[in-house]
Amino acid sequence: MLQLKPILLLFLISFFSFSQENQLKVLVGGTLIDGFGSDPIKNSVIIIQGERIKEIGTIETLSIPENAEIISTEGMSVLPGLWDMHVHTMINGHANYSYWDKVYPPLFEDIIMPSSAHQLLMAGVTSARDLGAPLKESISVRDRINNGEIPGATLYVSGPFIQKKPYPGTEAFRWGVNGAEDGKKKIKKLVKAGVDVVKLIDHDQMTMEELRAVVDEAHKNNLKVVAHGHRPEEIRRGIEVGVDCFEHTGLSSAPKYPDDVMEAIKERTAQMNKGPLFWCPTVEGLYNYEYVRDNPENLDNDSWHLGLPDSVIADIKSSIKHPDRLPYFQLTPSRRPTLQTKIQQLLDAGVVLMIGTDSGIPMKFHSQSTWNELDVWVNEFGIDPMYAIRAATYWPSLWMGVVDEVGTITPGKYADIIAVDGDVLRYISLLQDVDMVIKHGKRYK
Repeated sequence: MLQLKPILLLFLISFFSFSQENQLKVLVGGTLIDGFGSDPIKNSVIIIQGERIKEIGTIETLSIPENAEIISTEGMSVLPGLWDMHVHTMINGHANYSYWDKVYPPLFEDIIMPSSAHQLLMAGVTSARDLGAPLKESISVRDRINNGEIPGATLYVSGPFIQKKPYPGTEAFRWGVNGAEDGKKKIKKLVKAGVDVVKLIDHDQMTMEELRAVVDEAHKNNLKVVAHGHRPEEIRRGIEVGVDCFEHTGLSSAPKYPDDVMEAIKERTAQMNKGPLFWCPTVEGLYNYEYVRDNPENLDNDSWHLGLPDSVIADIKSSIKHPDRLPYFQLTPSRRPTLQTKIQQLLDAGVVLMIGTDSGIPMKFHSQSTWNELDVWVNEFGIDPMYAIRAATYWPSLWMGVVDEVGTITPGKYADIIAVDGDVLRYISLLQDVDMVIKHGKRYK
């Protein structure tokens, strides 16, 4: 037996070396959109070693290493894994929130939230900001994904919503604030648990003392604050206390943002020492509602079934059986015409828009929402496709403070890469069927 040990050791060393060499993947031939906004690179070559990008070049300039796994991307657009900066993994398209909040919390941690994260990943979303869910479950799902225990988009979680008073029956994932000291206490609890961001809603119902205490305590602990921008007073107060990113485009059918709100936004964007003012308009769920209502066969796409038991799928289907009757969307036909106007107001004021979808709301599934948002931006609102892609890659990674690790296809960064067959800058809707998904060097699709 003693004579066999050196042979066994040599075998193990050789096997380990062989395995290390075969961690090399090379994507060959595609048109690379790297996330920085410059001209795409034709006939690109991307060498991936382990989890990270090793080298980038072209067929003419870069030699392909021996023993590498060669993956042809000929005829494809290759781009950074997408971000969705406004998802709700605790919900998945069900139309009755009060029912869902009562029945499904026991399934959040092991079924619902992992399913949502997996669906995002398979749709080409390799990173997402999860804004509003129970604290323990949020941390658990995020960490299990990061540890490689379950597949899913890398999640940056807020845990519970912070607001003046929780809606009845939502106390598990909505925390009320009763005074400035209580606000600080709630933020300290989130910090201790390890959340990545703070989510504010209905903050126009807080006192300014409460609101300032919440935002200042978050910033003191290096956490950025995301806040709803549904109502003009939410925007006014949010700007005053230094909120880092606004969400949505308003609940009302008012045709545009009030003049004083726009002046406050312009004054903020002029202060470049504070960096850009970021906003996730989350328009596709509203913009596409009437089309989905009148073409309900779109709801039959079974991509949103991934990871869900048949009983849950049947329950969701039953809840959206009559899309025209859903209370959630009854005002939407009046709101829809305002969306493009408000986005243009924000663009004209110098705001940096990021892709966020509110995925998980009624009839809006994690497997579909992100590409739909990009499609509305480009094909309905006329936003430049490269701007839209950067809004789903570079800018989110910068906002989240991880631009040195992800968000662009750059040597040294994690290999979070997707590819679609065809020219995505001409046909953004190709993203509805992502052909290849690589996250941290591992190919999932």
